[in-house]
Amino acid sequence: MTQPLADHSLADAVAERIRADILSGVYAPGDRLVERRLAQRFGVSHIPLREALARLVEEGLVERLPRRGARVASLSPRMLEEISSLRVVLEQFVIRRLRGRFTPAARSDLQALVDRMMRAAEQQDLALVHELDQQFHEYLWQLADHTLLVEVAGQLRGRVRHFLRAAAAPLGPSGMRLHAQSHQELLDVIASGNQQAAEQAMERHISAAAERIADARLTQREEE
Repeated sequence: MTQPLADHSLADAVAERIRADILSGVYAPGDRLVERRLAQRFGVSHIPLREALARLVEEGLVERLPRRGARVASLSPRMLEEISSLRVVLEQFVIRRLRGRFTPAARSDLQALVDRMMRAAEQQDLALVHELDQQFHEYLWQLADHTLLVEVAGQLRGRVRHFLRAAAAPLGPSGMRLHAQSHQELLDVIASGNQQAAEQAMERHISAAAERIADARLTQREEE
């Protein structure tokens, strides 16, 4: 049963609920977000609901179409390219910031995440693989110890999480194992201290995810 929304900020609360539903897969890309139904579900008027949807439009999670209302945004080829290319730039910057900050404790923490990801892949738990993938990259961002970078990451988090979930969605059992293994390989290169190799590995890691999404989209169109 949906819990009552807090009174302090209805628009924020509604946006948070819808955002969580999108990122958890309750709403799939392309699903319509009918204002009347959402207003009834959350027990709010249309004003805070429209404010919430407007915020999610700014985050890139929702799109509005003329005379067709709001719907969950799909990753267009252009948006996919923009998000993946921006991730390469930002996460390669993170790699450069790790110099002197990548401690044995950090290696241990990241290894624990990768180990859990490998087990989740063996158990074919796609949701957990996705969650651990996200935690792995967010840990690196925090480790970079760059306040403005973390602020930018916060602004982009919705779109990046949407990207990561889309990247994980097409994975089958063997794909999940390979995906988890790619994080082990990335971690090993980062731990080696070879910055150039680590930056190249990060670019390959992100590009592979983008290619996986593009291939899945092509397969879906061919089946329709």
